[in-house]
Amino acid sequence: MFDFNIPLVGLRVKPSKMSTFITIFSLCVTLFVVSTHSAHAIGSRIIGGEVARAAEFPWQVAIYVDTVDGKFFCGGSLLNREWILTAAHCLYNGRLYTIQLGSTTLQSGDANRVVVATSTAVIFPNFDPETLEHDIGLIKLHMEITLTDYIQPISLAEVGDTVEGMPAIAVGWGQISDSLSGLAHDLHYVTMVVISNAECRLTYGDQVKSTMFCTVGNYNEGICTGDTGGPLVIAKGINSYVQIGVAGFFSSQGCESMHPSGYIRTDVYNDWIWNTTQSL
Repeated sequence: MFDFNIPLVGLRVKPSKMSTFITIFSLCVTLFVVSTHSAHAIGSRIIGGEVARAAEFPWQVAIYVDTVDGKFFCGGSLLNREWILTAAHCLYNGRLYTIQLGSTTLQSGDANRVVVATSTAVIFPNFDPETLEHDIGLIKLHMEITLTDYIQPISLAEVGDTVEGMPAIAVGWGQISDSLSGLAHDLHYVTMVVISNAECRLTYGDQVKSTMFCTVGNYNEGICTGDTGGPLVIAKGINSYVQIGVAGFFSSQGCESMHPSGYIRTDVYNDWIWNTTQSL
């Protein structure tokens, strides 16, 4: 059970064509307590959205990151029995990564939960913490994880799978409102729509690169602090999904600002991911 106070990581982007990214690497300035509030009472997003059923998203992992300055939280996804995909900003300056798999809850007892720890992580070589370009990274487990009905890997999208206007599902334990800090007790998900980079740049300007894309939802649906690093997935057949993005940023005006949520495209990095996971 994880019940310590930890800062949450979320990268907020200033909604201005002429502005630059506002990064949050001062990870230990504000402490957030893991929330036990029900997100159903808050609104309609991951900061609300719907509560995931057990084994509904069996690739989803929770990552607790230890740095020299403290601890923080990110999401991630299981790629195979040894490797986890997340955002590079979640690994930046990390010394130890404690990973929860198999459970949709962070606090209460769950017989399906598996907890492992590792210090091995790989950040994409060209990651820029100032502009957030190439915000993608990998964690290697010390030993292969045992797959169960509750722990399963997810496949990555191929080039061309991510199409403007398609529905996509964001999943995470992130903050459930701008006014209520802390992680959600239960895993939540929400369906949004992929928009063009041209439309996303109307909010964020040239900060949005070709390796990124954005989504919007009904009213204020989107990601929030604690969701970054987690997967954005699309359905490929019945009960089959592929991952198209890694949650990376949201508006500096708040999670409920109705501005788009930002992601790193996974298809751009398929070769790097394959080569890294095969060579280490």
